[in-house]
Amino acid sequence: MKTNQLTGPPMGLAWFIWGLGALFYLVGFFQRVAPGVMTRELMQDFHISASGLGHLSGLYFYAYVAMQIPTGILADTLGPRKLLTAGCLVAGLGTLLFALSPVYFWAGLGRLLIGGSVAVAFVGVLKLSSSWFPERFYAFVAGNALSIGLIGAVTAGPPLRFLMDTFHWRRVIGVTGVLTLGLGGLIWFVVRDWPQEKGYPGFTKKIPTPVPLSFRSICQGLLTVLEYRNTWLLFIIPGGIVGCVLTFSGLWGVPYLISHHQLSPARAAALTSVLLVGWALGSPFFGWLSDYQGKRKPIYIIGSMGVSLGWSLILFRESLAFLPLVLILFMTGFFSGCMIISFAFARESVPPSLSGTVSGLTNMGVMMGPMLLQPMVGLILDRHWAGQTLEGVRVYSLDAYELGFIPMMGWVLLSVLLLLFTRETHCRQMG
Repeated sequence: MKTNQLTGPPMGLAWFIWGLGALFYLVGFFQRVAPGVMTRELMQDFHISASGLGHLSGLYFYAYVAMQIPTGILADTLGPRKLLTAGCLVAGLGTLLFALSPVYFWAGLGRLLIGGSVAVAFVGVLKLSSSWFPERFYAFVAGNALSIGLIGAVTAGPPLRFLMDTFHWRRVIGVTGVLTLGLGGLIWFVVRDWPQEKGYPGFTKKIPTPVPLSFRSICQGLLTVLEYRNTWLLFIIPGGIVGCVLTFSGLWGVPYLISHHQLSPARAAALTSVLLVGWALGSPFFGWLSDYQGKRKPIYIIGSMGVSLGWSLILFRESLAFLPLVLILFMTGFFSGCMIISFAFARESVPPSLSGTVSGLTNMGVMMGPMLLQPMVGLILDRHWAGQTLEGVRVYSLDAYELGFIPMMGWVLLSVLLLLFTRETHCRQMG
């Protein structure tokens, strides 16, 4: 006998199935952050300024955000297996296009395809989490998914910089495209939406047939989740937290640290990775703590206040020594892990049948942060550029960076304020 109705599927198998989906999320995070250590190469190859680079990087987020509501609906209808497989195939092709692009237009199209396809990864993993694991572990498992994704972000730091110092960036990115195509095939042959499809009892009842997909059902589902106040608030709140992390680590942190802390590109990339390592460790911790305490709101508020303090020091304290800067970056990343509570918080606020839809909507809000902040910082930097260049690349003053970072700080403070108006779910399904 494989297992019994009380224990569900073997945990080793559940983690393996879930892990393949999480591996695709890792790939998506790698692609999300990679431009942060390629700023000089991209600006030189495509002859672009800070604004152009911000938009090139931002194309990923434009497509990612646009796909979130369709992704949530498709996760509730088609299931995560088909969604993740298709995402891998398109992401692989988009990565190859980006790596082979001779001009800015094709590079932008490649980034657009990558962003739109990897958009399915996190929502797909959340659906696997809800079907392959007990409900009481949901926030913890979701936190681990983010941690695995952040391994991809860290890989896009010093390891990618090392590879680019040895091989051309196009070759390195091209190899990741081929690996992504292979992952898509593996997911198709191994992953299943429900434990019952592999002969094991599940923790939740398997839906025997997909929910009918129609324009009316889509509109009805969206209108239903938007009736809940938490849906609106948790759409805006995590965008400020994630937006700061990915705007700094994914694009503007490395040139800022090089210019104003006199660090080498490799050391600056390592410092931004410290922020991501902290985020990777903080996400499962805050997910576990929230599950353990049986509360969402107070833990989220404490975490977001820590994030606000950290960014105020990183962005506007000019005299930070190296070691304090490392520590503050780590702790800011760690407290940023509180944003993982958003997904359990939002899921518990609506009917269970719409968990994919609300997860997609929440993830859309998450990515609105970097989508808006990355190009916004670039525009402000270009507006306050004093005319300095180094090897054909623009160099920006400390005053320009501080002005550019103001929108980041403002959104984080708004997140703290809006959290005060959320409705506590006590880790129970309230919708």
